[in-house]
Amino acid sequence: MKQRPAIIGVTGGSGSGKTSVTNAIYEHFKGHSILVLEQDYYYKDQSDLPFEERLKTNYDHPLAFDNDLLIEHIEKLLKYEAIEKPVYDYTIHTRSENTIHVEPKDVIILEGILVLEDERLRDLMDIKLYVDTDADLRIIRRMVRDIEDRGRTIQSVIDQYVNVVRPMHNQFIEPTKRYADVIIPEGGQNHVAIDLVVTKIQTILEQKSIL
Repeated sequence: MKQRPAIIGVTGGSGSGKTSVTNAIYEHFKGHSILVLEQDYYYKDQSDLPFEERLKTNYDHPLAFDNDLLIEHIEKLLKYEAIEKPVYDYTIHTRSENTIHVEPKDVIILEGILVLEDERLRDLMDIKLYVDTDADLRIIRRMVRDIEDRGRTIQSVIDQYVNVVRPMHNQFIEPTKRYADVIIPEGGQNHVAIDLVVTKIQTILEQKSIL
């Protein structure tokens, strides 16, 4: 009988480097059966709300996420069933009509700012990683990303950080650090920590007879 897939949770604040850590792990195991499932594809469908209401969405709050659907999809993948991953359209602030077909794999990396906040998600994970990066580095990274990739102004990025991102981080994201099995300082730049994590993941996969 085939073993249940392994689930690796990767979290941390916006700009912490969690995506770099996810990519480093993925690259190491990419010759094997592995997929990345991003929590931010699972923002709630808001098509029932007027556009003006959707504009008020706080994307850093746990209530913004449709964790019920995310958990339903993970449970399907754990049974080696394919899923249709939702796509979120930020231009209309609701879910797109398009989906992405995802085939099941032996290793699932679940990545997002609040994947450790929901106990139901934590209970599905074999290893939980928290990428811990100082706030000044996170705001600089976010600023560069939002200005270069999203055409934002410096002032709008600062306003959003001060009014939404920082308080949500302190209230909801930072406290989930206590649930992590491994805390990785400085994200993808920390090659020693990533090497140690990869070794631990290899052990888990060997125990599950996946490698």
